[in-house]
Amino acid sequence: MSVATLLPLSQAELEHQIQARTGRRVRNLAVELDEERIILRGHVSSYYLKQLAQHGLHDLLPQISVTNDIVVE
Repeated sequence: MSVATLLPLSQAELEHQIQARTGRRVRNLAVELDEERIILRGHVSSYYLKQLAQHGLHDLLPQISVTNDIVVE
């Protein structure tokens, strides 16, 4: 069973939740759904924002594995 079938929210809703949690400070945010996990991609100015994005998603979906590929610039 893929991650997409387990999600109560759409991909766009997940992106909106992350942007709301980070004050819209993740540039080029993309939430990708893999078979086994969710992958976060984008660009931020600090490790704090990178962590905030991941924890925001983890708070919504604690049972889903997240790979955080957000780049800190």
